[in-house]
Amino acid sequence: MPIQITALTDPEPRPSSFRLAWLAAGTDGAPTGSAYLRLFTREGQDHLAELDVAVHPAERRRGVGTALLERALDGARGEARRSVTASAEADSDGAAFLTARGGRKVLAITYARLALADADLPAIAARAARPHPGYRLVSWDGTVSDELARTFADSRRAMDDMPMDDTDYGTVVWDVARVREIAAAIEKRGEVLHTVAAVAESDGTIAGFTELVVAGDGEGDGQHYGTGVLPEHRGHGLGSWMKAEAIRLAREAHPNLSGLLTDTADSNTYMRAVNDRLGYAPTHKTVTYQFDL
Repeated sequence: MPIQITALTDPEPRPSSFRLAWLAAGTDGAPTGSAYLRLFTREGQDHLAELDVAVHPAERRRGVGTALLERALDGARGEARRSVTASAEADSDGAAFLTARGGRKVLAITYARLALADADLPAIAARAARPHPGYRLVSWDGTVSDELARTFADSRRAMDDMPMDDTDYGTVVWDVARVREIAAAIEKRGEVLHTVAAVAESDGTIAGFTELVVAGDGEGDGQHYGTGVLPEHRGHGLGSWMKAEAIRLAREAHPNLSGLLTDTADSNTYMRAVNDRLGYAPTHKTVTYQFDL
C-alpha cells in the first residue's frame, strides 16, 4: 500500500527547542502513523534531536515506521544535527525496530514508583529531620526567589556529569532566565513545581537540589525531575536527605497524592541506591538508541 507522508508545523516552539512533525496516511487518507522530531536549540545541545515514532498496531510491518524514520532523519540532517535519539521499552517491538534500522543502544533507564499508601512515611520523615552539619534545607513552590535565583542556577551544573553512558547528550547551559522559563512552563500546564535545596552554611550557596512536579489537583502520581549535588559537596548524604524532605512535603501538601515516579539511568548507582532506601519499586525499563548522522 502506498504511504503518503505529510510534513506538519509545530504551533508552539519552546524557548529551548522546536519540533518537526510528519503524518503518515494510506491512500484513503486515514492516518497510520506519526513522527515527531524535537530539535534542541540551546548552546551545548544544538547538535542533538529526539525522535518519537508511532505506528497504529494494525499498520505495522508495512513500511510505515521505516518511511517515517527516514523522513525524520533527513529532517535532522537538514537542520545540521549529528545525533538523533529515540527510546523504547526494553524488549519491545519498538526496541527491535530501532535496532534493526541502525539505532545504537546508548542508555538504559529504570523507572520506579513510590506508592505513598505503602511507604514507610515515619522513616522517611525521620531521614528528612536528621541533621547534616554544615548544611540546611530550604524549599519553595514555583519560581525560585530573587535571593536564591543566581545560586540555584549555578547549582544546576550538578547535573553536568550525570551518567548518560554513550549518549551524545552534550551539556545543558543554565542561567536564571532558563530556570524561570522552566518554572513558568510547568505553571502554565496547571502543575505545581516543588523544589528542595541544601544550602551550605559556610557561604549561603546552594549545594544541591531536588525537584518534584505534582498535578494542580494534587491527585494521581507526582513526577520527580532533576536531583543533583555539586561535586564539591558530595559524600554527605545530601541527595537522600533532600529527596526524603521532598516526599515529606509532598505528602503534607497533597494528602490525596497516590505515588511518586522517578527514572534513573542504570549506571547511576548512587541515585538508584537512594531510591531503593526510600522505598521506590521498579516498574519498567526503557532503552535509548542513537542514530549517528
